[in-house]
Amino acid sequence: MNKAVPLHRRSVLAGLSGLALTLPGMALAQVASLDASSDADQSAALRDALAAAGASGRLALPPGRFRVSGLRFPANMLVEGVPGATWLIGTGAEIAAIEGQSNVTLRDIGFAGNSGTNALLRIASGENISLERCLFRDNPGIGLDIHGAAASIRDCDFAGHGDAAIHALDSLGLLVAGNRINACGNAGIRIWRSEAGMDGSILVNNRISGIDWRGGGNGQNGNGINVYLADEVIVADNHISDCAFTAVRLNTTRNSQVTGNQCRTSGEVAIFSEFGFSGSVIAQNIVDGAATGISITNMDVGGALAICSGNIVRNISPRSTVNPDTIPLGIFAEADTAITGNVVENVPGVAIGAGWGPYLRNVLISDNVVIGSDIGIGVSLAEGVGTVTIGSNRIEARQHAIAGMLWTDVAEPELADVADRYPHVTMN
Repeated sequence: MNKAVPLHRRSVLAGLSGLALTLPGMALAQVASLDASSDADQSAALRDALAAAGASGRLALPPGRFRVSGLRFPANMLVEGVPGATWLIGTGAEIAAIEGQSNVTLRDIGFAGNSGTNALLRIASGENISLERCLFRDNPGIGLDIHGAAASIRDCDFAGHGDAAIHALDSLGLLVAGNRINACGNAGIRIWRSEAGMDGSILVNNRISGIDWRGGGNGQNGNGINVYLADEVIVADNHISDCAFTAVRLNTTRNSQVTGNQCRTSGEVAIFSEFGFSGSVIAQNIVDGAATGISITNMDVGGALAICSGNIVRNISPRSTVNPDTIPLGIFAEADTAITGNVVENVPGVAIGAGWGPYLRNVLISDNVVIGSDIGIGVSLAEGVGTVTIGSNRIEARQHAIAGMLWTDVAEPELADVADRYPHVTMN
């Protein structure tokens, strides 16, 4: 008759070690000896495990919640936990960093708790860094901080951070794909640079929701995706909802693309290309619910050159609760911009606007469809404006089809009938 053999912690760890050597996905992996039943700080034990795993290049973490801080992941290392069950818990300081190291993969590891003023995890000056299926929870500051690194962040989950889920500065080729971000205090994803220059980050297929603006301001916070001074960034096929300010905000960028995104319920402008931008492509997006749908602005500080094409913009609010200066517009542009092939519906103001006061130059508005808005197209007639060309649009407006505007006032209710009085206006 066989007798049951009681399992002790040592025997469990030994069994895990044997399992790691037999499973193909865990071949040659070192298993960390961490105590899931203890509330003691286990930073030293995990450092020892990382050092011991150096030869194999693989470390398996057991399930449990382990209090750690100040860890440094070495180069040429795969560290993986048990999906949804392995958690590294902050103790008031940074949990871990990948600093000056390359070829590092972290998989199925949760990072949570209070890291003080630090991020839960920091990546700095490394290449070929991958985070896969990791969880980031409830830090008062930033979830993941990336500085001067080339990294891929895939299928990770971020929630409950007081500042941003992901803050990236001076990236060297960043891919942020398929992540879920919810309930963060100031931002979903920030792609920033310390000086304007080529960045090349790609943000695709992420789901972002519930972004607040606890830090206040007039657009610095409250954005699902915020790109600042970073050139050649691609923001594509993301679902972004319930942001206090903006779903996608480009500030002083060059040659950036915002395409195929679903932007729902933005408190200010849903898609913004502002300040000294150049070469923005905003195409094939859906905006449903915002105080302004798409704004391409700031000719006064050099903002110019854009394509706004194939977007659907609908259900614009009469006012913004976070920025009282925002007025109800579907699509708005000032300089060197083609607005073509868009559909705009239900705007309690101007569906498509060209220019603000004297800030208007080389705007084309053609082949758009406007339904159920107060004013179909509004064109600035202020002194000193540049040229605008309007043609082949289909407009169903409650008040005026094409109106001449002096800021927010209607100066010419039916501009098409008197366009010959205004040399800067061409009607095709």
